[in-house]
Amino acid sequence: MLIVGLGNPGPTYAHNRHNIGFMVLDALILRQNAQKLSSAASFKGELFKFREHFLLKPLTYMNLSGESIQAVKNFYKIEQVVVIHDDLDLPFGALRFKFGGGHGGHNGLKSADEKISKEYARIRLGIAKPEHKGEVASYVLSDFTDAEQKHLASWISHICDAVEFLLQNSLDDTSSKFTIKKL
Repeated sequence: MLIVGLGNPGPTYAHNRHNIGFMVLDALILRQNAQKLSSAASFKGELFKFREHFLLKPLTYMNLSGESIQAVKNFYKIEQVVVIHDDLDLPFGALRFKFGGGHGGHNGLKSADEKISKEYARIRLGIAKPEHKGEVASYVLSDFTDAEQKHLASWISHICDAVEFLLQNSLDDTSSKFTIKKL
């Protein structure tokens, strides 16, 4: 299985709402003691492996994430892909699961859809919406508030539990056990 966390590379974006996928992947890398693969540069991302699973942080910036996903998927001939991403349409702290579907305006998902099709599992992480529609870009590229940061560690741990459960179970079973509608 290829588990992808979406985000933007570099310290400027490290704590942004748009980088919650990277934050989850960082936690999974530590929990699983995943080993970094030296060939990762050719995949336009940071690639890690534990057991027979791969963890990918595309370094192409969000809008081109699909290029990195496609390169790893094709090289290792991986059938199952899971993409972990932020979702404006869910309240902060929500956790939902689905297979396929539209990109909902999310440029990282749009890129993945174009490169590997829509046939992959999605782990949707609620970051809520900004007050005004015109603020979406600045909102997703802003850091979590102090109040939100108090919940991040336990939320990320729960998401990691869900991903680890998914490695041995169906998406439906994972959804039944780990879905959070709101904090």
